[in-house]
Amino acid sequence: MKDFVRLGAAGARVSRLCLGTMNFGKILNEADSHAILDRSADLGINFIDTADVYGGVKQRGRAEEYIGSWWGSGSSRRDSVVLATKVYGPMGTGPNDRGLSALHIRQACEASLRRLRTDHIDLYQMHHVDRTVSWEEIWEAMGRLVQEGKVVYVGSSNFAALHIARCQAVAFRRNLHGLVSEQSLYNFAHREVELEVLPACREFGMAVLVWSPLAGGILGGTVGSGDSLRRREKDSVALLQRHGERIKAYESLCREIGHDAAIVALAWLLSRGDTVIPILGPRTVAQFEQSLDALEVRLSDDVLRRLDEIWPGPGGEAPEAYAW
Repeated sequence: MKDFVRLGAAGARVSRLCLGTMNFGKILNEADSHAILDRSADLGINFIDTADVYGGVKQRGRAEEYIGSWWGSGSSRRDSVVLATKVYGPMGTGPNDRGLSALHIRQACEASLRRLRTDHIDLYQMHHVDRTVSWEEIWEAMGRLVQEGKVVYVGSSNFAALHIARCQAVAFRRNLHGLVSEQSLYNFAHREVELEVLPACREFGMAVLVWSPLAGGILGGTVGSGDSLRRREKDSVALLQRHGERIKAYESLCREIGHDAAIVALAWLLSRGDTVIPILGPRTVAQFEQSLDALEVRLSDDVLRRLDEIWPGPGGEAPEAYAW
């Protein structure tokens, strides 16, 4: 891996693509998960994203456990990785086993550290906004974790621009570094973040980590011969029904320019700027290796224009997208 970029305005440098682990424990067993992690290390991917809830409904925490067991007895693997995980989702049935209360943030961080077999988390992300907890309380907890060396950077996920702005305002008032990244849904079929979230991240010097860059698989050549498992998933089926004609036009353009549909979708995201970092969620080593081809693809202005015609965005940034 020769392409590394800064994590937003932070000094840490991460690979241009991030390895996502949502399938660990849910679809992939420990051995298969370790095989993907091994290949990731071989290829120089130094950015790994997970979450405390990953692993399936009955196996929450399993993805973190697989990563923790992969470190092995030595520290070299851990030292070479920028490790990101998340807090918010339910980890038990108790009233304090979820959300962003200071109590849960503290308990969840300690539990993630145990599962991950590490003494610190490089990027600790709020998995969703918690409208029941004040930003003051959240930053009191996050600030303590940073002060104790258990967390290096703090990020958000699934935040609106308003949430980002409010969150940053409180962090800065407390003389904290604030958010360094936002993890959002972003792909051809979901370009809503271009309206306000992307401009907010640019304003605050934040990286944009992209989840579901292939829109649940529909941008990976689904109409032709795609992943049958993904095609059975409810959300993917709905997207296929809604965007069937666009997908056909898209796959036709991909064939014309000689690249796989999945590679074009990733290359398009990479073309959005160095602060946009797609998260890969491979199910096999081969799928993972193929995804890295996107790093070598440069889409021409004409192709980018045609892609915009097939997959129109919200019209630009707010408010110009809808007002003078």
